[in-house]
Amino acid sequence: MRRLVPAFAGPTSLRGRLTLLALLTTACWIVLLTAGFNVFLAARLRADADGLLRTRAAAVSATVQSTPTGALTVREPRDDSALDTDTWIYQGTRAIERPRAAAAVQRHADELAGVGERFGRMSDPVAVRFYALPIIDRRSQVGTAVVAVTLDPYHRVARLTLVGSAGLTLLILAGIYVVTGTVIRRALGPVAQMSSQAAEWSDHQIGQRFGTAKRPAELAALAGNLDELLDRLATVLRHERQLSAELSHELRTPLARIGAETDLLLSRRRSAAERRAAHTAIAAGVERMREILETLLSTARADVAETPGRCDVTPLVARLAEGTHPGAPPIRLGAVPDRCVAGVPGEIVERILTPILDNARRYARTEITVAVESVAGDGRGLRIAIADDGPGVPAGMEEAVFEPGRRGDPDDGHDGAGLGLPLARRLARAAGGDVVLAETVSGATFDVLLPPG
Repeated sequence: MRRLVPAFAGPTSLRGRLTLLALLTTACWIVLLTAGFNVFLAARLRADADGLLRTRAAAVSATVQSTPTGALTVREPRDDSALDTDTWIYQGTRAIERPRAAAAVQRHADELAGVGERFGRMSDPVAVRFYALPIIDRRSQVGTAVVAVTLDPYHRVARLTLVGSAGLTLLILAGIYVVTGTVIRRALGPVAQMSSQAAEWSDHQIGQRFGTAKRPAELAALAGNLDELLDRLATVLRHERQLSAELSHELRTPLARIGAETDLLLSRRRSAAERRAAHTAIAAGVERMREILETLLSTARADVAETPGRCDVTPLVARLAEGTHPGAPPIRLGAVPDRCVAGVPGEIVERILTPILDNARRYARTEITVAVESVAGDGRGLRIAIADDGPGVPAGMEEAVFEPGRRGDPDDGHDGAGLGLPLARRLARAAGGDVVLAETVSGATFDVLLPPG
């Protein structure tokens, strides 16, 4: 069943995280820009208010004249309404011109009389900014012009700008969230579809592939990787089915033999010799089943990741050669160094050599030879050659004997299942080595190649 991606992506999904990351990044920049703009606007408004105060103070001071007696007179312009608004003229600390204003405003203006050029401010009950400009006559201050301007219009502009910029920021972020989510959803949509398609194919249609259809570079690479993964999965499934079928076929024979011997034991009275023969046949069948099941487990373990380790193969080969097998030809050790280390655990090496030795015992006529030597180059530092003087492998079957269930001659009278050599090769390759059939004039020689320790 195809796994669909939900339309809404929460913060736990890749799409949701990418959307939130884009939103947070954009929000940081917009907040910084908005804060910077409002700070700049506040400074600009304050500068404008100060500029207005300086202009008015200069205009007021231009209307003031000093008489020879030291008194100050004010020359009234034709339109003095602008100058009379929030304008004070002081001679010393005495006001000679004073507008109508609140007591708090009058008090702040009086504090600026005779103190030189200076700015002042009050915020309660209203925000007012003051500017005092000295009136100079003959290089001495003879009076002070004080002007004031209310800051409420400037503050109102600043507040409206702040509220407007905050609202605009929220609208922009909402739009970015929607647009980013849509873009990322569309960008990741093909990935989600391919993932769902691959999951569905892996369940029901393992032979389907994405192929080489025209796609963006990233999606083409993803399609190729998914196709390779499906290929490996199909190979594993085919191998498991083949191996299961072969094992089922091989188990059928010993089970049938055990069942037949059991039926004969129960159907009528049998002599002691017949019972012993039946028990022997049943035991042989059980042993055969054990070997087949052990082969299955070893094959499964071979598919697991390689187990690191190393061992000295010299005593291992000697111990395997000394094993007694009634009716089998003896094993002769050829050239074997005193110490030869392989980069493979001892139990793996033993499991590789055992089926090859069993195959040699099964087909050898008079003798089996085992030799060990170091081989330089190609990353494989050790060769174990197992040779027998049997009939050898038929021509054209050199690689077929390494296929599960295949035997050189099924009618040769031997009871092999055709699983030992494939298992030995798979174990050797999993350990970084190999098992190959060497060219010989007579008999068969299998070379076990192992990495150096």
